[in-house]
Amino acid sequence: MSSLISTVRAKFLDAIRSVNPPGRWKILVVDEHSQRLLGSVLKQFDILEENVTLIESITSHREPQQFEAMYLLMSTSQNVDRIIRDFSDGRQQYAGAHLFFIDGLAEPLFERLTSSPAEPHLKALQELFINFWAIEAQAFTLRSPGSFFNIFSPPRSDTSFKPMRDRLDEELRFMSKMLTNVCLTLNEYPYIRYYSPSHHAPLGPLKPHASTRPPPPTETNSRWRTNLARGNEARAYESVEGDYVAKVLAFMVQQLLDEHKKANPDFPKQADPPRPRGTLIITDRSMDPMAPLLHEFTYQAMANDLLPIEDGATYRYKFQTAVGAYEDKVATLSDADSVWTDVRHIHMREAIDKLMADFNQFMQDNAGFKGEGAANLNDMKDMLANLPQYQEQREKFSLHLNMAQECMAIFERDKLPAVANVEQNCATGVTSEGKTPKTLVEEMVPLLDSRDVVNTNKVRIIALYIQHREGVPDEDRRRLYQHARLTLAEQDAVNALVHLGVRISRQSGDKDTKKKIKQKTNNEEEYELSRYKPMLRTVLEEHVSNKLDPTLFPYVKDSPAAAPPPSSLRSSPAIQPAVSLRSQRPSWHKAARGASTQNDNRQRILVFVAGGMTYSEMREAYLLSKSLNKEIIIGSTHPVTPQQFVDDLKVLEIGGVGSRALPNGVGETNAPPRPAQEIYDQKFFTRDAPAPQRPAPSSQPQEKGRFMRPSPVPSFAGSSGSVASANNGGEKEGEKKKKHRFLRF
Repeated sequence: MSSLISTVRAKFLDAIRSVNPPGRWKILVVDEHSQRLLGSVLKQFDILEENVTLIESITSHREPQQFEAMYLLMSTSQNVDRIIRDFSDGRQQYAGAHLFFIDGLAEPLFERLTSSPAEPHLKALQELFINFWAIEAQAFTLRSPGSFFNIFSPPRSDTSFKPMRDRLDEELRFMSKMLTNVCLTLNEYPYIRYYSPSHHAPLGPLKPHASTRPPPPTETNSRWRTNLARGNEARAYESVEGDYVAKVLAFMVQQLLDEHKKANPDFPKQADPPRPRGTLIITDRSMDPMAPLLHEFTYQAMANDLLPIEDGATYRYKFQTAVGAYEDKVATLSDADSVWTDVRHIHMREAIDKLMADFNQFMQDNAGFKGEGAANLNDMKDMLANLPQYQEQREKFSLHLNMAQECMAIFERDKLPAVANVEQNCATGVTSEGKTPKTLVEEMVPLLDSRDVVNTNKVRIIALYIQHREGVPDEDRRRLYQHARLTLAEQDAVNALVHLGVRISRQSGDKDTKKKIKQKTNNEEEYELSRYKPMLRTVLEEHVSNKLDPTLFPYVKDSPAAAPPPSSLRSSPAIQPAVSLRSQRPSWHKAARGASTQNDNRQRILVFVAGGMTYSEMREAYLLSKSLNKEIIIGSTHPVTPQQFVDDLKVLEIGGVGSRALPNGVGETNAPPRPAQEIYDQKFFTRDAPAPQRPAPSSQPQEKGRFMRPSPVPSFAGSSGSVASANNGGEKEGEKKKKHRFLRF
């Protein structure tokens, strides 16, 4: 199956390769955001290989160059003005400009470009629609953790509803644009389904309120019985009762995809071999508030829960060198690490066994090792120190050995076997023997009383217990807090579940809530502490088997049963170099096929979880891709760990004030709604670097220091002599000069 990362990488490379100036060499001009996106999938060497002689930041002071430039930029008003400035007032920054925008370019900005003095110098313009972060082969993120507060934080007064609703609309429009980018990058025009729960009203700023409702219909004496006859006013007035966040977002994405298809009738291009039309399922964190609270024991989920891993990718640890000394190391956990990808979705016990088996095989294959091999993690650690000649592989094994040891030490220290048993009984509603848990309180209270159990784990236990009971009397909840000795902020975290549609307070006459998605009992799971499966698994399985309730997950527009069959099976043409000024029909890259192509045309299911996805949900996307024979890609505003989820719940009531994602909280300004371009410009605003100071008069010409940012190498001089040496001095010398002149990110 093709990787989302390789698809994005190929799209960037195709764009760079399509620029072929007569002089062979070209300059790449980026902004801060496009540079980070590019750097997330391509290394400097990859870009160097494409005849790029220099990378410049569009916000920096730049000297005119005699080469053509490829601009790779966000489609902001500021960037358009900077491009125009490069070719105005008698200035010609480059020999020509090839414009590539990461996102779609608004029509007013396109007209501003084409009517400017820069127009004669523009060689091409293309929109790449690639503004999202591919973090794994089957996972992407919008890097927007603050969205959790925009979606779920309750307005604090009657006057807050309107500004918070406007703010949420802005957030959802931005989100829908990035989600559309994912669909366009994958050449998908999917059916769209969305989560529409019946057991609670819309949440956060979408909660029905007089200030956000359309005006009520005028009363008449007529007794109309049909919804159609009652008129648009009445339907609009009542529609807010069903304005759930997934629904609002789904309709926005559908509108953007329809607009793109109207402008590009041949979208989506026919794949070769043909691929069935996919489905985009949009849901939100409130569908499964249990998943982010549970202790998971598969390798990736457990490591991100227990270890200080930054953004799911960066881990700092001690590495033992060949001489026995310890060094501080920083490791990146990514798809480039084959040891990581092999074990990340399997149970920690199996992961340790596999690490040791792979290590023993590595010793036999590469080190001429003789003996019994590693019998446990400590044996493996000692033997690793004596393999200096296999540094890279040795560091990988050392990294994962360290992570596994740390996880198991915390597992024992924090009494996680007992904690997780209570969690599983609460989440699944049954014991490991398949019976109703009758001694939950007796098992739970000693853990809450214990000083060996950290408070965050106590918060997680209580939160899961309250969800299992579908609310408890207020006095019982107060007693649980007392047993656990929770701080006020930790009590707020449990209480904040109400803003995710969870009933936390229960009176004697209250009935059980009828939820339409239920946890299926899983008889296959051999680990007692891993019985709970995220609700998303049930949704995907039922969708594929056509059993998913259409009232719980309605389609926005057409559904597969009503869709016409494909009219033709044309194969898509290969990507062509950008030659027209504005390419209304973006070129789609089809990844080069390897030896195995049987899965290349599997039907896709895209899943988007607004408000955060868990690592257990990411795992299910991979496992279900195999069992259901689909290509499942999961995305979210951000990946969320249990600690982050609890921390966010603590400040959800106050709009995220003091949180890591939104330190100042959700804004409640009464300013009128802003145009989409203004919001976009603010999101990707970058400040111009100050103009360079004039150097003091000197008899020697100054060649260095032309750029305001530090550069480890001399900047490209742009003289005819330099070009000649690069082009005529032999391939090796050209490569050498190219590396020296490349400005580092």
